[in-house]
Amino acid sequence: MENWRLLDTGVRTAAENMALDEVVLTAKGRGWAPNTLRFLQFSPHCTLVGYHQSVEQEIRIEYCRDNGIDINRRITGGGGLYWDETQLGWEIFANKNHPAIPTDIEELYKKLCNAVIFALSQFGLQAKFRYRNDIEINHRKISGTGGTELDNAFLFQGTLLVDFDVDTMLRALRIPTEKLKDKEIESVKERVTCLKWELGYVPAVRDIKAAIVQGFAHELGVTFTEGPLLQKEEELLIKTLPKFLSSQWVDNIRRSRRQRQELKSLYKNEGGLIRTSVILDGYTERIQAILITGDFFVYPKNSIFDLENLLRDVPADFNQILAIIKRFFVEKRVNIPGLTPKDFGIAIWDAVKKKDLLNYGIRMEDINSVYTVGGQFEQVNNATVLLLPYCAKKTSCNYRFKEGCVQCGRCTVGPAFKLAFDYGLRPVTIQNYEMLEETLTNLKKEGVPSFVGTCCDAFYAKHKDDFERIGLPGVLVDVENSTCYDLGKEKEAKEGRFENQTELKLDLLKQIVDLKAGMLDNNEIGGGQ
Repeated sequence: MENWRLLDTGVRTAAENMALDEVVLTAKGRGWAPNTLRFLQFSPHCTLVGYHQSVEQEIRIEYCRDNGIDINRRITGGGGLYWDETQLGWEIFANKNHPAIPTDIEELYKKLCNAVIFALSQFGLQAKFRYRNDIEINHRKISGTGGTELDNAFLFQGTLLVDFDVDTMLRALRIPTEKLKDKEIESVKERVTCLKWELGYVPAVRDIKAAIVQGFAHELGVTFTEGPLLQKEEELLIKTLPKFLSSQWVDNIRRSRRQRQELKSLYKNEGGLIRTSVILDGYTERIQAILITGDFFVYPKNSIFDLENLLRDVPADFNQILAIIKRFFVEKRVNIPGLTPKDFGIAIWDAVKKKDLLNYGIRMEDINSVYTVGGQFEQVNNATVLLLPYCAKKTSCNYRFKEGCVQCGRCTVGPAFKLAFDYGLRPVTIQNYEMLEETLTNLKKEGVPSFVGTCCDAFYAKHKDDFERIGLPGVLVDVENSTCYDLGKEKEAKEGRFENQTELKLDLLKQIVDLKAGMLDNNEIGGGQ
């Protein structure tokens, strides 16, 4: 039976581990090194971007620096990863033409993942392969994989989550969770698992490694003998390490924030609310990652996680997205009462379409604070009314709970009133939802073309279907500060007893007013020509 090298390089820094990936792959490609199974661990904890990714787009650099988290770049593709000291990495270096290695890339992924699935079974865990290259337990990801090749050799690597600090991961990576509520953060956590969570304890690292060795021996039909780095590999490591310590390597791909677009949407009907966060590569126009949460009920329970995985690297094309979702619902027999595949397609597409706001000069960091109702953004023209929330007035203001503003300059409502007057808009401060519905209904009867307004994300989410039902086109801008919904004071707000004060995003509001109220003059000028 063929014998392979078992190479355990122990606990090393991110730069050392990334350099060793290149060193061993190069040695294998040049025929110096035997086929190898390598184990790797990291200290200090680190974030790693894929070879083709931009650090600025994938990593929260300031947070990592403040918390002693290394940042580096893999020689393999894929997405951003967070590694803490508890995780275990495994890698296979082998000849591409080895008889135990499938030539089809999908079959190769599945076969090598099956080795780790076998290893997990030694702990009594029923894991399975998830298309394209993940390993999961009860629909929760416990290992991600990827690879690359050089000459006649390939590298296939994976991460096994032993214990896992999800909160730090969410802060270190640019995962679109900034505005998620607590229960939605918990939903993010439900997408991954680790040995500790599944077993109730952390197995000894030596036992985990032994099980993985046994899994690869079983799957590949080979034996393993532990061995060190070869002298040529040690010498090559000395030459290679400076490259992986350099900023030129870590930062060698730079893209503008516009090219990595974090896009969010809310979709609501009688079946529930769908909240979608999409990370879109603005350069390739493909979905890099997607997060779908909401208050709907789904059967089987974890189908949404599988759908998110299936939509990775899909072109930002509505018909393709919808076709994938429809096929997924049929093949997996997904049932979501009150919601159809088309509802999810529209929800995702509503997020993707937000990229078009960049064409209007709206900043990347502002596009998710803009909501459109009653039509598409480009269809909202000639606004004549500016709707403002009473909660943005000072709590001590005499006009806090009634219409009007004396523009005393003590809150952001005054400048908003001035903005309205400058553009010939009628300012209205909304006291509650009942007043909003009455106001919008009357405006529609008056023949008002559209409106601009401002409200909190939670109010928009709760009443999106009401805005659509009334049908007056408008553009809404989110507010700053904690709202009654954030603080659990919705009842007090409805009764006029909410004591907190929000602030309007005046710069963004002015930009929207300029676009939507300013179009009146533009259209008149165009007509005159």
